[in-house]
Amino acid sequence: MLTVFGVIAVSIMFLSYWTEGRSKWLVLIFAIGSGMTSLYSGLEEVYPITVIEGLWALVALKRFWQRHLMEKEEAGV
Repeated sequence: MLTVFGVIAVSIMFLSYWTEGRSKWLVLIFAIGSGMTSLYSGLEEVYPITVIEGLWALVALKRFWQRHLMEKEEAGV
């Protein structure tokens, strides 16, 4: 069951990264997928990957927030 979770997490990361130019929400989904992959690798005790994926999740959250602010500014809100 853990392997299925890992496959789903990595698939979410891949698909959202591939299509993230379409919407800021896909950047957020990538962050969630990265967090899920970090959790999976932690449960599998592959700690270097856990750290890297956790960092990717933080980077993606920052990119989401910056894109959100930029879109908000362009809308004149």
